[in-house]
Amino acid sequence: MNTPQKIGILGGTFDPPHIGHLKLATHFAKTLNLDTLLLVPSGEPWQKGAHITSANIRYQLTEAAGIDLARAFLYLKIPTQVGIDRIEVDRAGPSYAIDTAQALRERFGATANLIWLMGADSLLTLPSWHRWIEFTQLINIAVASRPNYQHTAQLDTALSAYITGHQVIEAKDLEKYPSGHIWIDEHLAINLSSTDLRKHLHSSARGSIDAEQIPSHTLEIINKLGLYQ
Repeated sequence: MNTPQKIGILGGTFDPPHIGHLKLATHFAKTLNLDTLLLVPSGEPWQKGAHITSANIRYQLTEAAGIDLARAFLYLKIPTQVGIDRIEVDRAGPSYAIDTAQALRERFGATANLIWLMGADSLLTLPSWHRWIEFTQLINIAVASRPNYQHTAQLDTALSAYITGHQVIEAKDLEKYPSGHIWIDEHLAINLSSTDLRKHLHSSARGSIDAEQIPSHTLEIINKLGLYQ
């Protein structure tokens, strides 16, 4: 029998993509033994408000970050393939995760293990996502912790009930299910945000941004196009 594909999905505004995104992707690619990891920049991030960089520019920045991610995988001998997916950039209207999950489920089939990767801050906002219960039925979720986020103390009732009924204890347990389960990894803590980096890029300290914060190929495009000034 063929082993079902394990597909990691890291969605986000990526305005801009940063090293925190790449560290999360690398950690889960290795820990979950992913066959493929897809970076999915949002087209119209409906929860982010105004003043978002255009979707095509953010896609270009994410493509550049993907080069650094693929090189990191090669160096670390992680066999996961990296893909940058235009599925939300090319889709008209608000970028709802439920629509992306449905499309990817159709693409990869009913038996594929689709794992949505997110940080603890995103987990806390999950009940605000469009048709979030249906979304969780289409995919698995892997969550990375984040400094200063005590998620167990901040969960609303519906989300707490979902986690209680669907949480697995070990990463390997996600392999048993194509969808419908959640694993919370308490061992990875990332403290970078695109919001903070945009503020830094907009300040007089812009020149102090380096490849320890933003992937080198992404930073090259940011400087070349004069973004975030």
